[in-house]
Amino acid sequence: MKAPKRLQPLIEEGLIDTVVRQLMSGKEAMVYVVRCGGDTRCAKVYKEAEQRSFRQAVDYTENRKVKNTRQARAMAKGTRFGRQAQEAAWQSAEVDALYRLAAAGVRVPKPHNFCDGVLLMELVTDPNGDAAPRLNDVAFTPEQARAHHASLLTEVVRMLCAGVVHGDLSEFNVLLAADGPVIIDLPQAVDAAGNNHAQRMLLRDVDNLRGFFGRFAPELLRTEFGPEIWGLYERGVLHPEVQLTGRFERKTGAVDVGGVMREIDDARAEESARRLRQQAAG
Repeated sequence: MKAPKRLQPLIEEGLIDTVVRQLMSGKEAMVYVVRCGGDTRCAKVYKEAEQRSFRQAVDYTENRKVKNTRQARAMAKGTRFGRQAQEAAWQSAEVDALYRLAAAGVRVPKPHNFCDGVLLMELVTDPNGDAAPRLNDVAFTPEQARAHHASLLTEVVRMLCAGVVHGDLSEFNVLLAADGPVIIDLPQAVDAAGNNHAQRMLLRDVDNLRGFFGRFAPELLRTEFGPEIWGLYERGVLHPEVQLTGRFERKTGAVDVGGVMREIDDARAEESARRLRQQAAG
């Protein structure tokens, strides 16, 4: 196919040889299958902020580091330079997270290069060598659902041990590779220790997995892996080989009305985002 304008500089630099086809168009980026020498990879071309359906909510960008104080001031003021700096920080967040998580042994696509708002990374494939499907496009037996759910909980734990919370984990951003699930789409990833919303996001990520796999294995709907994982993390005893039980004893006490209302608002926002993802998938 004809190379999109955003990929032309990478072709001129010799980072890409040819563009094979468009793989998908998501809420934040266009993804293409490309040839790089003897390898087939994917190129993720980030959309401009005004073209994305996923906004850079302050919950996700809280406490993100920028290169210098000038950028921080410009971002706070919302100047043109500040918006450009914010956009660059948004994109580099995924690149940083991919390298960080790959080094920690988390199942994410291997990153290869990042240039001019384009991320070159491994193409995740199915047993036939074709682009792997998303979980949302696959039906599972109860046994498969339990196995994949357990596998992804292991990845969530590994991510948290590496100090990262995905922040938007669901069946729409996990690919089913030939050797199991692979987590994708990380520009909204947050620092577990530096973001005040990390706990809520971790619990929501785990709830999303429970809800999806619970369609095929209903007993999973009764589990409490999210609070258990975060409780272990808070106590400093979480490690990648931890044996989870899915049980968690909640402390009784006064009801945090404000917290409940925030959870309701978050649930509404998540449902709205889910509908947008379904529309994009259609």
